[in-house]
Amino acid sequence: MKKPVIVGIVFVVIFLGVIIYSSMNLAGYRVEVCMNFNGRSKCRRASGSTEEFARRTATTNACAEIASGVTESIACEQTVPAKVTRLK
Repeated sequence: MKKPVIVGIVFVVIFLGVIIYSSMNLAGYRVEVCMNFNGRSKCRRASGSTEEFARRTATTNACAEIASGVTESIACEQTVPAKVTRLK
């Protein structure tokens, strides 16, 4: 085989390996956060490499459904969660 073909095959194999490795469930923390904002409530689960990252992600996801607009979303995300449950 020609050198460019071998280099291409090696590149594809490495690229696929990275995708497979990164898609494995490497998150060490899983939490559920319940948010109350402007009379609305929503609970969301998230995973992350740190507990803080998982909590922030779950908070953002919950606020995305109960707040409308950027200003409300920011205010919701700065609200203390009604409940935080560690799942893993």
